[in-house]
Amino acid sequence: MRDITITANDAGRRLDRFLRKYLRNASLGEIYKLIRKDIKVDGRRRDQSYILQEGETLSLYISDDVLERLTGSRASTAASGRNGRPGSKARKQFRIIYEDRNILIADKPYGLLTHGDRNEKKNHLANQVKDYLISRGEFDPLSEKVFSPAPANRLDRNTTGLVLFGKTAAALKGLNMMIREDLTDKFYLTIVHGIIDEEIALSGGLVKDEKQNKVTITQIKASRPSEEQREALFDEGRSGRSEGEPLPVLTEVRPVEVIDFGSDMKATLVEIRLVTGRSHQIRAHMAGIGHPVIGDSKYAGASAEGKFRSHASGPQEIRRLNEYLARTYGLTTQLLHAYRLSFAQSGLPEDLAYLSGRSFTAPLPPAFRKILGRDRFE
Repeated sequence: MRDITITANDAGRRLDRFLRKYLRNASLGEIYKLIRKDIKVDGRRRDQSYILQEGETLSLYISDDVLERLTGSRASTAASGRNGRPGSKARKQFRIIYEDRNILIADKPYGLLTHGDRNEKKNHLANQVKDYLISRGEFDPLSEKVFSPAPANRLDRNTTGLVLFGKTAAALKGLNMMIREDLTDKFYLTIVHGIIDEEIALSGGLVKDEKQNKVTITQIKASRPSEEQREALFDEGRSGRSEGEPLPVLTEVRPVEVIDFGSDMKATLVEIRLVTGRSHQIRAHMAGIGHPVIGDSKYAGASAEGKFRSHASGPQEIRRLNEYLARTYGLTTQLLHAYRLSFAQSGLPEDLAYLSGRSFTAPLPPAFRKILGRDRFE
């Protein structure tokens, strides 16, 4: 038999959903059979929809061998390090921009995954933050059976900047709600090919090709940013969509400075407000109007269908500048930095209301400073 004490982070979950996370190798049929025959909560049988409460004891009347098979890990702590914690840690590479009892805002460096994938299961940002919290005694994986501190947003491997983490289940739920309800504003800095000399709002429909890990944005329209358009696109983006149907996207672009690299090679430093946060949205949208992000070979050859193309770069100009940047600065991938994150003035969950109106900024990474020759945003 195994007794599990329900913690604050695991409370509020349905019994079957708790077990699906805890017994990750069990089929649904096995879980429902266990609920009927081999599981009690505080000594009583409960159905699958029962909501677990903090302090309750969940008893599993199964052998250690069965528990090991269903959880995918040893029932004992023999394979663990000191104090039962994992003996192998991910090397800390991130910088902490802000931290309190509920959240942590990390500055993700270049080349680091936010989550693991099939090729990198250990050394990614989520594991690094978890190991940091373990080392500080703020997270104990042995007492938390299904909850783990996790990011509420995601950045590509080669995109740098701010990632929000919930340190508790309530905080993570609140952050996810805030992102879903448009109560956070995410701003990026990048340098794009060609000259952009006025603020623009880019809309369109995004379709992702999972096999190529690439997106396409069609029916791109460029206009002056407006709050009405922003709210309409955000609401439309949350509505249901059939599989394969384009997702509406909105990207707001503000030029900061035109950069002259010489030999008729020009680019623009821009601040981008990501209204609808989709995978590769910024890269595909900018390439779609003839202003791809510098160093971005994946989208550099995208067809520019947008109407805002008076100062756009052509394929030869894009290739020539990218070759110059690779030769001179070693830039071989997109230069994109999630540099500022702001919380709405109102509407935040009660336990995160102290973040209302606050804004956090990540300094520019080395590659950015090298190309600009200074760091004006620190």
